[in-house]
Amino acid sequence: MDHRQPLAVVVGTGLNALGVVRSLAQQQIPIVILGAEQDAALASRYGEKRLIAATEGAPLVAGLHLIARAARGKPVLFLTEEKSVQTVSERRAEILPHFHCTLPDQQTLAILLHKEGFQRRAQELGCAIPKAIHLRGEPDLAKLSTLRYPCVLKPAVKDYDYGARFQKAYVVESAAAAATRFREIAPTLSDLIIQEWIEGNDADIYFCLQYISREHVTVASFVGRKLRSWPPRIGGTASCTAAPEFQGELTAQTTDFFRQAGFVGMGSMEYKRDRRDGRFYMIEPTVGRTDFQEEVATIHGVNIPLAAYCHEVGLPPPIASHSTVLKIWRDPVTDKWSAEQQPELLPPRGVAVVDAYFRLDDPRPWLVLLWSRIKGRVGALIGA
Repeated sequence: MDHRQPLAVVVGTGLNALGVVRSLAQQQIPIVILGAEQDAALASRYGEKRLIAATEGAPLVAGLHLIARAARGKPVLFLTEEKSVQTVSERRAEILPHFHCTLPDQQTLAILLHKEGFQRRAQELGCAIPKAIHLRGEPDLAKLSTLRYPCVLKPAVKDYDYGARFQKAYVVESAAAAATRFREIAPTLSDLIIQEWIEGNDADIYFCLQYISREHVTVASFVGRKLRSWPPRIGGTASCTAAPEFQGELTAQTTDFFRQAGFVGMGSMEYKRDRRDGRFYMIEPTVGRTDFQEEVATIHGVNIPLAAYCHEVGLPPPIASHSTVLKIWRDPVTDKWSAEQQPELLPPRGVAVVDAYFRLDDPRPWLVLLWSRIKGRVGALIGA
């Protein structure tokens, strides 16, 4: 391991983490990947790999302490999962003195991690955001009739028990349907938010990825748009590209919101452009961590993880080229599923596709994915 540069510690092993690792590896940054699951990042040729019992709570704290004690100088910490953000924020007195990691104060972070807290803050600041209602129990269901339908019902907080049983979100067509769905979910999670639907499809969803310094300076910013989501209309990114035509507008809106909200560090904002009026509405932020599709910025010449690393350790920032040659960043598995359900959503013609797993200089994550898919198909044939 090269100790001439400070260590980067990437917590998590999914595609998000893999994108961060590959972004940092462009400048030969020494990396440790700290995770609890055998996933894409652990197959990469880059970085030292360490497994822990969980990327939250006591196992995460203990794992970070082991790395910090062995490192020469303070490592730079990159978080890729919300549960890790919550642990680091809650136990910041134990962790942050030993790492370079910019986070806002605990109260600000808690507000923005909770969808109702974000909704309230955005409304206070006069931001364009769809009307929403916080649902916590049966008495709140009387408010459902005040909304315009269809609406989107989703958890107000990240909850892994919810995620194991339910979809990321549900489109509901009426107050009665919303009440029925709430009663179904409430025994598992009764902290939900219902938000009015913004007219449009997956390709009308945009995002602004940023890293903001402790001094509230936007060190790096990139604007992109989704092409497909999984599940369609309400899910995470399956494929996306750059949106240079809105770089100035959405960077300004995101920067202004984060400044007024007191947010610093790694974050992003998701928007949806309403087809009825062409206006961008805030949907939700990602705070304290990189976004799932963070690497789409890197492949367009804006290496946000590297910019954050350099700023944290006092190195000259990388030059952001903001390439005007569009590329598509794609998760081949979920994008295929999404395309099967909405074939009318065609990606831009003649645009090169960058597979989230495959790289010529780092092919093993793709090979592991391919092998797992082959095993799955063989198993299905044997069981048929």
